[in-house]
Amino acid sequence: MNYSSLRTTLKAGSIVFGASALFLLILPAAFLDLLGLDINDGMVWSMRMIGITLIALAGNMWNNSRNSSDTGVGHVALVMCVSASALGVLTLMIPVQLTWFAYLYAAIGFGFGLSYLLNIVRT
Repeated sequence: MNYSSLRTTLKAGSIVFGASALFLLILPAAFLDLLGLDINDGMVWSMRMIGITLIALAGNMWNNSRNSSDTGVGHVALVMCVSASALGVLTLMIPVQLTWFAYLYAAIGFGFGLSYLLNIVRT
């Protein structure tokens, strides 16, 4: 595993998830609109709940990138590889007509998944 690159990917992912979290907390209706989803009180509330969860994830990713052993970083990277890739898949499964934003969001998830994968298999 290329631990240095995995640490960098975790930091970058932390920044992206942190920015997404702020977007979801501050402008959840705009996020829903960009995805082409219905905007209602329940969906807005759900987006804010996801935003709070992403703050925790972003913080843990940043903390692990800086403070975990190589073995710990490798384990976190495996989880994030699966999670980032699944985010890409789920984004493409949105039950509405896909928007440019949905494609972009999915591509970001797949990009992080690929980065984790490549750095997991690299020596």
